[in-house]
Amino acid sequence: MISANAYGVESQGGSFKPLKIERRDILDDDIMIEILYCGICHSDVHQVRNDWGGSRYPIVPGHEIVGKVTKVGKNADKFKIGDYVGVGCMVDSCGTCQACKDGFEQQCENETVWTYNSVDPHTKGLTFGGYSDRITVNKRFVIKINTHENLAGMAPILCAGVTTYSPLKKFGAGPGKQVAVAGLGGLGHMALKLAKAMGSEVTVFTTSEKKAEDAKKLGAHGTIVYKNKDDIRKSGLSFNIIIDTIPADHDINALISTLKPNGTMVLVGLPERSTRYSLSPSILMDSNRSLTGSNIGGIPETQEVIDFCVKHNIRSEIELIKFQDLDEAYGRIMKNDVRYRFVIDNSSL
Repeated sequence: MISANAYGVESQGGSFKPLKIERRDILDDDIMIEILYCGICHSDVHQVRNDWGGSRYPIVPGHEIVGKVTKVGKNADKFKIGDYVGVGCMVDSCGTCQACKDGFEQQCENETVWTYNSVDPHTKGLTFGGYSDRITVNKRFVIKINTHENLAGMAPILCAGVTTYSPLKKFGAGPGKQVAVAGLGGLGHMALKLAKAMGSEVTVFTTSEKKAEDAKKLGAHGTIVYKNKDDIRKSGLSFNIIIDTIPADHDINALISTLKPNGTMVLVGLPERSTRYSLSPSILMDSNRSLTGSNIGGIPETQEVIDFCVKHNIRSEIELIKFQDLDEAYGRIMKNDVRYRFVIDNSSL
């Protein structure tokens, strides 16, 4: 085992503090990575607060990791020392079930090993995330980043990017398709950028005039600022796809009513466990509409979205912070006060 420096929380309701953790030394199929940047996902906040239940402490969050290879196992010759790489939400899976073979490791039929708050199958200890100076990861879960430009802005793509890219790709975003994005936050602004780069016309639903202005600057073709369901429904049958990124209770029926016949709305924002949506069946049956969900994406799709963003020069809009600012940053996330993703500069450790 190798000692590493990190920031984490030791108990529910605790503040962030420096911690010493242990990483496994590399096995034959492993890569060791010096972490340069790590994005802060809203799910980090939920895990630290134990909003979903099941959090195990101490927690070192972080699954939007960008770094540089420092050590390579003998079977990991796809990588070399000095390569820029990423690690997203997962660090292992069985690799043998049908879901894993199909490239959907997040749906592993045995056990997906999450980047933090899971059990490492090799050490039997907890996995720790990217709020740290280094990490050891199986080669199957390391993403190549073929650029050195704006690496900090690349970090959130490993979660927010693939979470929105996957359903956009699955449901056919592209030229001639009208896409709506509900909510303009960490997920929403990436959905907007990706759908636009795919060739779709993109409209953003938001309750904020300021975010409507931001959406236009980010390339939205239209914005709908709403205060109630009637404001939403005024847009009529407009959209082939809606990417709903709102991680809180809201009127999903009003949004679904704006889908064209045979359109699909995809839920990607994960609210607190106690949240329950009310769905009117007639809204779906009326025009053969569909409501579905999507959970991040597998490793092939993660590599795909990273390559897509390198090709199209897409990055997340970020605010770079130090580890010492974590408690303040979490407080601001809860107040929806970030444009549009915090990213930690890991050199501040």
